[in-house]
Amino acid sequence: MKGFTVKLSILNSTGPNRFDQRLHDVNTDQFNGLSIRTVQVNIGLKCNLACHHCHVESSPTRVEEMTWETMELVLAAAEKAGAKTIDITGGAPEMNPHFRRFVNAALDKGYEVMVRTNLTIMLEEGYTDLPEFFANRRVHLIASLPCYLETNVDRQRGKHVYQESVEVIQRLNALGYGSRDELPLDLVYNPGGPSIPPEQSALEAAYRKELGGHFGIRFTRLYTITNLPIGRFQHDLQRQGYADKYQDLLERTFNAATLDELMCRHQLHVGWNGTTYDCDFNYALKMPARAGHIRDFNPAAFLARRIATGNHCFGCTAGCGSSCGGSLVAEEAEMARWAGGAAG
Repeated sequence: MKGFTVKLSILNSTGPNRFDQRLHDVNTDQFNGLSIRTVQVNIGLKCNLACHHCHVESSPTRVEEMTWETMELVLAAAEKAGAKTIDITGGAPEMNPHFRRFVNAALDKGYEVMVRTNLTIMLEEGYTDLPEFFANRRVHLIASLPCYLETNVDRQRGKHVYQESVEVIQRLNALGYGSRDELPLDLVYNPGGPSIPPEQSALEAAYRKELGGHFGIRFTRLYTITNLPIGRFQHDLQRQGYADKYQDLLERTFNAATLDELMCRHQLHVGWNGTTYDCDFNYALKMPARAGHIRDFNPAAFLARRIATGNHCFGCTAGCGSSCGGSLVAEEAEMARWAGGAAG
């Protein structure tokens, strides 16, 4: 299923912070944190893939990785904040040499542990036992599968990635992932081009029909995530001449109803070197939070901070909204409303 696109007048994607102006227009000048439910941790940029839509531009040649000492500081900060979940991402986070130790330490402290995986890493030498490692510890897996069609996945992520992903999901299914409540397996959809995602529940039904019918695959839920105009995706937009039109689409479909649930208002993001950020996207853009290094973390000060914004933030507020947990608002009415507004 394709996301909707519309022909729009071109807006300059550089210059003043139009997102802040939009916040002012909807009386949300005091744009600060509301809670710290989750501590999201980017533990390294090395990855066995180099996907076209990757906003942090991970690849096999990246060497940045979090140290064990910084991981200990992250766990201490999570305890101070009263967070419930440790959300581990990368890169392929599994490639950090301290990954398994970090997972075990977080579980020992009683956190729910989520790992954002590209799936294919579990076929690489040295990582083939990861399905059992995850299942034995009841780790919540969030797996990138940007489409249910092979051609689209391989175009975004590389040749044979679709078939390799299917193979790994089938292995996870055999262990109970996607069917047992204590072994959640969520899939992530990203549009393949300059569009915002279609309705999440309808697309999830299509995923279940296609993947279940062809491969017997089971999963817990589908998250639809809008591609923000940063990183490799922005480079592709610029090469194709769509960068300004895509930014215009995001701005024209701004939905104020998404603001209270934006991930930047409910999580702490920590970069591989311990610098704190408002979200994963600000991390990619090197826009740190006004909270310094994780060693100096103060929960009250972090919640009171003014969240750093830019024009890229329109990607999280377009249509039904977008976050690391998928869409943010009721879908049918909001999608129809904002699709109609974009076409006008």
